[in-house]
Amino acid sequence: MTCNRVLYMLLIAVLIGCSGGYSFTGGDVGDAETVSVERFPNNAPLVQPNLSQFLTEAIKDIFIQQTNLRLVEDDGDFHFSGSITDYRITPLAAQADQTSSQSRLTITVKVVFENFVEPKKSYEESFSRFADFDADQNFSAIEETLINQINEELAENILNRAIVNW
Repeated sequence: MTCNRVLYMLLIAVLIGCSGGYSFTGGDVGDAETVSVERFPNNAPLVQPNLSQFLTEAIKDIFIQQTNLRLVEDDGDFHFSGSITDYRITPLAAQADQTSSQSRLTITVKVVFENFVEPKKSYEESFSRFADFDADQNFSAIEETLINQINEELAENILNRAIVNW
């Protein structure tokens, strides 16, 4: 047998052995087979029109990519709902001329996780993440990039809290 063939068979054996209820994050989805994610409405005082869609899709994407759960419209074994409660830009560091050199975009979401397979693992919790940027940058030019970065971090925190239970 060639070395490549042995490595290929070893890789297949590892993948088959790890395909149970575990995810690529090291978390355990138990006997859950499906996940559903409701749209997260934007209830923040400052509303960014695309934020709701971007966050909802980020949460769906991370569960599809990092677990063996199948995404369903409603009534998943794992069900997520909630809302965006804050979207704000704040100055960070003042310069000698009293202008800000850095600003921070912060997004906060309230998440309700219902685990219908193991109800004791359900939770209701707020998550907040931020990204800093140079205050002299055109915010509208970098806003979507910052939102995507923050949403990925929020989605990872939501996933970890649900299946790794940190």
